[in-house]
Amino acid sequence: MRAKLRKGYFGQFGGQFAPETLMFALEELEREYSKARQDKKFKVELNYYLKDFAGRPTPLYLAPNLSKSLKRIKVYLKREDLLHTGAHKINNTLGQVLLARRMKKQRIIAETGAGQHGVATATVAALFNMSCDIYMGEEDIARQSLNVFRMKMLGAKVIPVNSGSKTLKDATSEAIRDWVTNVTTTHYIIGSIIGPYPFPMIVRDFQSIIGKEARQQILKIEKKLPDYLVACVGGGSNSIGLFNPFFNDRLVKFIGIEAAGKGVDSNKHAASLLKGRTGVLHGSKMKVLQDNFGQIKIAHSIAPGLDYPGVGPEHCFYQAIKRAQYFAVTDKQALEGFEMLSRLEGIIPALEPAHAIYFLKNLAKLAKSGSVVILCLSGRGDKDVMSVSKILNYD
Repeated sequence: MRAKLRKGYFGQFGGQFAPETLMFALEELEREYSKARQDKKFKVELNYYLKDFAGRPTPLYLAPNLSKSLKRIKVYLKREDLLHTGAHKINNTLGQVLLARRMKKQRIIAETGAGQHGVATATVAALFNMSCDIYMGEEDIARQSLNVFRMKMLGAKVIPVNSGSKTLKDATSEAIRDWVTNVTTTHYIIGSIIGPYPFPMIVRDFQSIIGKEARQQILKIEKKLPDYLVACVGGGSNSIGLFNPFFNDRLVKFIGIEAAGKGVDSNKHAASLLKGRTGVLHGSKMKVLQDNFGQIKIAHSIAPGLDYPGVGPEHCFYQAIKRAQYFAVTDKQALEGFEMLSRLEGIIPALEPAHAIYFLKNLAKLAKSGSVVILCLSGRGDKDVMSVSKILNYD
């Protein structure tokens, strides 16, 4: 059966740990979303923008050269990288901006790490003529300069965050502080399945279009369901979007790939599911990287979108009930995955799904010969080319 939601909980994970100032806004959002999901006009409008503006449905592409090189498995790529703005993030921002309009909010704010959610948020804000501020860590601004320029080109204000790790965690904290102060006029478009209820549910639902399409497509192509679903996991929206529509299909195995950074036994990784402990971060109970005193550790990944010290509560639940398995891939291995797909298929992936691409080498050794695998190619690699070029010298 599908994951039961007990007032925002997935098993013991999730909840609504938020200041009193935000409770009205969270209740308003829950109420409006409950109405919207039953509203035929809302569904028609959202589907229109997903199709004609964002470019859905995305292809389910058989990667022949990659499959041949791996020998034992047949790999299909769910091509979210082909969406407008270059990643799956647009699925959620379109849904949430339509909710913001229903609530008559005039201003949009968001956090971003890799910049893909920031670009998607700036895009929908421009589309609907809304004011938009994006919080982004200074370290991520430096390594994602292309996306910073794209956000500014779209009319958004990019606000540097220089506290803490200067990455995604601190950008999220600053966005929440802003929302507390401007809650009556502002909607916060959270970019992943994190935050207080109802955000993990809302973002999950908007991203589930990935898995719904993939399920229909693979049945048409292969006349059967896949053996494995594989996706990278930071906060976890692309992976839960792929996994969730297959929840009841028990023979379909879920594999999530976290960022091992310099190694999961080092102090430089972002493997919250593998190395974290249960705690509360940004309004939700989840697995968190923390020290013995409960202080949040600084996460590390070569991929800015995975550089987060927590993970969505639904993934924590999937791990607890053994519905999904989670592994970790290092920075060095992710770079190998980045090159592997580029050279074998002519597709330059973002560094985030490059982690999952590398893991296919391990999966090919473990899976039965002929296994069918769907990998979520959550974003394209334009944003990462300059930073990767400083590491990989092709001269």
